[in-house]
Amino acid sequence: MNVINESGVLALSTRLQRLSDQLRKDGALVYKEFGIDFEPKWFPVIFTLHHKKTLSVVEIANEIGYTHPSIISLLKELEKQQMIKSKKDKSDERKRLIELAPKGIELVEKMKPVWELISKVLGEISDNENHLLKAINEAEEKLAGQSFLQRALQLKNAQ
Repeated sequence: MNVINESGVLALSTRLQRLSDQLRKDGALVYKEFGIDFEPKWFPVIFTLHHKKTLSVVEIANEIGYTHPSIISLLKELEKQQMIKSKKDKSDERKRLIELAPKGIELVEKMKPVWELISKVLGEISDNENHLLKAINEAEEKLAGQSFLQRALQLKNAQ
């Protein structure tokens, strides 16, 4: 066992990052295996627009839980790839509405069977004694109630 694994919760962020990186890397290879040119980092935007059809930039950011600047960056990439298109909101000219472009819709159709396969594999990986997805949900709920920083400051001030 390495020192990061032995450090317990202190290296939680590092271990989650490592797990995330591994899943992304392998996910990209799965898409490639099916002849699909797709970056896993695009998944949350493509998947959200597949289900919600048309959203503003802010709505996408809120739906996914990413910051506004990181969503803008992803949207620029996806627009360059012609996966998404934007239009002005008729009720508010300043607002851009984003939706899947024909190329994005076609991509989703190709990816649906791959998503089923990936879901099964991730189900096997996360379905362990401590059920990974349930634990992540619980941790996210706790952080939504009180952030990591707020908790740390509260403990610091209590000392």
